[in-house]
Amino acid sequence: MNLIAPVLAAAMVHPTLAGLQPLLITEWNFNGTSAATVPGSPASPTASFGAGTASLIGGTTAVFQLANNGGGSSDPLVGTSQNFGWQTENYAAQGTASGTTGVRFAVSTAGMTDIVVEWDTRHSNTSSRFVQFQYSIDGLNFTSAGLVGQGIFEANATPEGGDVFYNDRRIDLSGILGVADNANFAFQVMAVFAPGQSLYLPSTAESDYLRTGKLRYDMVQVFGSVIPGPGALAVLAAFSVATPRRRG
Repeated sequence: MNLIAPVLAAAMVHPTLAGLQPLLITEWNFNGTSAATVPGSPASPTASFGAGTASLIGGTTAVFQLANNGGGSSDPLVGTSQNFGWQTENYAAQGTASGTTGVRFAVSTAGMTDIVVEWDTRHSNTSSRFVQFQYSIDGLNFTSAGLVGQGIFEANATPEGGDVFYNDRRIDLSGILGVADNANFAFQVMAVFAPGQSLYLPSTAESDYLRTGKLRYDMVQVFGSVIPGPGALAVLAAFSVATPRRRG
């Protein structure tokens, strides 16, 4: 189930490209035969498909852990000993630094438009209930896409509690100027205070928020469509070796 209602935008489609599904640009699935064989390091995991960089922000730390518990992630390898996730902790202390600790991904969207980001997150009981999606068009300055609060954005909280995966979180950035065709595109998922408060709420109401509360990420994916025009078929050909899996 998609947790975020997409912000849809109309696009002109070249007849040669009509009917094509969005393409998978980059993916992190964090899989390996063991935690020691997951590509890259816990500080900077390697993309499993495409190119990009992942990093820890604001002092968070990470390890690779199996992504099968808490209902499991959406990874096709769920239930196997190779399905790992990126488990992060050491977030900001209670009442401090809202929106400054979390994870960052940088992915070039050159030649692509209608950018969509999807991911899974497992919240531990003592992790922040609310997280915020932030995007950047210069790789340095980040703007909130509003994935925190009530109503349409309630889904990016964890009202059902912790120790469970919340899969297929989704944000459609197709209506945001500067995200498409951008070699410097980046995004972050950051722990934030509860709406209208200056405190982090724990994912499970009976627990206390702790800096050591864990957010475990899996199946971080960036999708896009080829920009119509000269060179579009060449871009398409570069992606033709992949069969993207669009969730939801």
